Amino acid sequence: MPAEWAPHQRTWLAWPCRKELWGKHLEDAKLAYAGVAQAIAEFEPVTVLARPDLTADASLYCGKGISVLPLPQDDSWIRDTGPTFLTSEDGGLAGVAWTFNGWGKVYADHAEDAAMAGRILEHIRAERFASSLVLEGGGIHVDGEGTAILCTASVLEPARNPDLDRAAVERQLADLLAIDRVIWLDGSLTDDETKGHVDNLACFTAPGKVLALDPATAGEADRPGLERNVETLRAATDAQGRELEVTLLPLPKPRKRQDGRLLTLTYINFYVCNGAVIVPMFEDAADGTAEKLIAQAFPDREVVALDANALLQGGGGIHCITLQQPAAPTPPAAPSPPAAETTA
Repeated sequence: MPAEWAPHQRTWLAWPCRKELWGKHLEDAKLAYAGVAQAIAEFEPVTVLARPDLTADASLYCGKGISVLPLPQDDSWIRDTGPTFLTSEDGGLAGVAWTFNGWGKVYADHAEDAAMAGRILEHIRAERFASSLVLEGGGIHVDGEGTAILCTASVLEPARNPDLDRAAVERQLADLLAIDRVIWLDGSLTDDETKGHVDNLACFTAPGKVLALDPATAGEADRPGLERNVETLRAATDAQGRELEVTLLPLPKPRKRQDGRLLTLTYINFYVCNGAVIVPMFEDAADGTAEKLIAQAFPDREVVALDANALLQGGGGIHCITLQQPAAPTPPAAPSPPAAETTA
């Protein structure tokens, strides 16, 4: 499975469409999605999926240079509903279509999103591998060399995979993604609607290198779980036997929605594209520190900082609304035929 920082062929997004999710924030969400699409389009091709009745809307907001593809959908978190892409050394491209059940049946109407991964793979004519494992793309992060990080709460919860344990999940990941080592985290952020997606908590920036949330900057409720996450990461070795180099990112100050629930504020939810890192900003005192640390983690990429406050109102961030399609590796050149023998 290719790591996210490997070269991309394109980035996919899905246009905001669930009115009951966004409410009065729908207009701000459209502007935020378009802003992310436009920022990425400076570095690589972007395709935005839009419900057929919203294709003109998406085109108007996103502007020239961004493709819009009509496709049925229920929601706009393509990281979770799109395929997990695979590449082969001979230049092949495929993808895993996990089972999607509306984030553990949070939303009953998820049939279109459950079919999205397969439809994307069919559109690009890539081979599809179907899995019965209920897993969203935001729930797994890999290093491209056989190591994955997962969060126990979202993968093993009864509403997703009631009959599976860690060993059963690890077997499926080994079969489908060639994962040899899984690092399980058990801490998550309060009121995270995904119940613990790893893309809010920790990520690889290179093989053997991880960014994770700093417990010292967390609220009282989140601190113990994040401390356990850091301890787990620092005690772990990856599939190649390396100890992990863990760098801690601060959290913004806690902020609440109108209903009293905490917003899922995290700088980990950034997106790496060709030549750049699209980093969420929250108008918080920690913005500058987080931006600097992420820039240090990706010294060869430009850092593009974008306000992500509007995305928070829907429960996610920049990584949640984006999905990378890797560029298939160039097949090795065929060996040259031996030169014909000559005689003097």
